Amino acid sequence: MTDNLKVWGIHMGGHVADRPTERGYVAIGWRELGDLRAVPADREAFKTALRQSLRDFKEGAVPVHAGLLFRFVHEMKTGDIVVYPSKHDRMVNIGRFFGEASYVPDDADEYPNRRAVEWLGHFPRTDFSQSALNEIGSAITLFRVKTHAAEFLAKVQLAPAPNEAEVMPERQEDATDDDTATEAVARQAEGTTSDFVIRRIMTGMTGHDFEHLVAHILECMGYTARVTTKSGDGGVDVIAHMDALGFQPPIVKVQCKRKTDQTPRPEVDQLLGTLGEGEFGLFVNLGSYARGAVELERNRAKLRLINGEQFVDLVLENYARLAPRYRSLIALKQIYVPDLSNP
Repeated sequence: MTDNLKVWGIHMGGHVADRPTERGYVAIGWRELGDLRAVPADREAFKTALRQSLRDFKEGAVPVHAGLLFRFVHEMKTGDIVVYPSKHDRMVNIGRFFGEASYVPDDADEYPNRRAVEWLGHFPRTDFSQSALNEIGSAITLFRVKTHAAEFLAKVQLAPAPNEAEVMPERQEDATDDDTATEAVARQAEGTTSDFVIRRIMTGMTGHDFEHLVAHILECMGYTARVTTKSGDGGVDVIAHMDALGFQPPIVKVQCKRKTDQTPRPEVDQLLGTLGEGEFGLFVNLGSYARGAVELERNRAKLRLINGEQFVDLVLENYARLAPRYRSLIALKQIYVPDLSNP
């Protein structure tokens, strides 16, 4: 019965890359706490462990984080569903827990406490409603997904697709610590903006329109850029250069993909195959790149990959210089949120 399924949401840092999805787990910190299974199964014991191991931790944050650590070890059960929105590739990963909590003391990502997951599906964020994305942008690391649980379950055929009119607003679990709540506000504002920009491009532009947008952004950055013909482009959609006529290197050849899933290495290899002396390759998509493509970028000085998150950053950085037709399609207004990188 899907009505009895618990759906959890979890956040992990972007530095974990695709290791959790490739190796079948989700994980939680902190390394200083050691093996969470060794802490008595009592919320007060978890509070004590936090205070003893992380002495700089603010007292107001202790109950929140002690509670989520307790849930991770003792409340999440085999058969429960997990929704993991990856910061690494903007994919929403949905899986099923099995087994008990485990401990990996030498975990390179400093997420030593793990739960095993059978992944059931990996989906672009654009597959979900904005309100569902807002719910999994919760203020805390581990939380229950309630209001839009059916929407996520339906993606992995565990529930019928919900009627949007039947989804009633429900108050999310709050983070009582002021810093945690502030971080949530900033993170949700950034996430909502990125989702909006990508969704407008996906629904309001063709692939060829997207090529023109990429060329226009390059022009805003100081390049001279032109879009190649629709057919027979040989894998190059835009050609950009710093001099007016395009005779002087460097010449930038650009491949554009208006898609939100992963771009595999062979597509990037195709772009590399077009490069001659003094030419550089730029690949732009609205999703992410497979590991082979990312490794290729690391080993090729003349290759640059721009993913969806980075492309949104370019749109925002150059928004004031965009042509009116693009500002009309991607209608934004300036707001101020806390700068958490400058405490």
